[in-house]
Amino acid sequence: MSMKPHVFNFAVAYADTDAEGIMYHARYIEVAERARSNWSKGMVIPDGDTGFVARELNIKYLRPIFLNDEFSVETQTVKIGGASMTIEQKFVKDGNVCAIMNITIVYLGSDMHPKAIPESILKMFE
Repeated sequence: MSMKPHVFNFAVAYADTDAEGIMYHARYIEVAERARSNWSKGMVIPDGDTGFVARELNIKYLRPIFLNDEFSVETQTVKIGGASMTIEQKFVKDGNVCAIMNITIVYLGSDMHPKAIPESILKMFE
């Protein structure tokens, strides 16, 4: 996809780190979720539908992020299917990619089964 990535800035606090002052590996998931929530502001889920849920998550850690570091999460859609979407999130510090996370989310209807992503939502990603 050719859309410009959404950028979400974050600074590492003491609570985000392990005993060595390195950002704890599970914290990446929480920060990525916050970035995706910021990215999808304005998305309206039609009444009755459940909306998006995570199906698959993959993280590749490339460089550590430390206490007091400032970095950004660059969020971009890389694939859109009928009922699912794959999103890539890069954790970037000082121009270096520190981690790459790919998450596949699935759109669910009120019956909790996959459903075609509504046109109103797809337009947000054109």
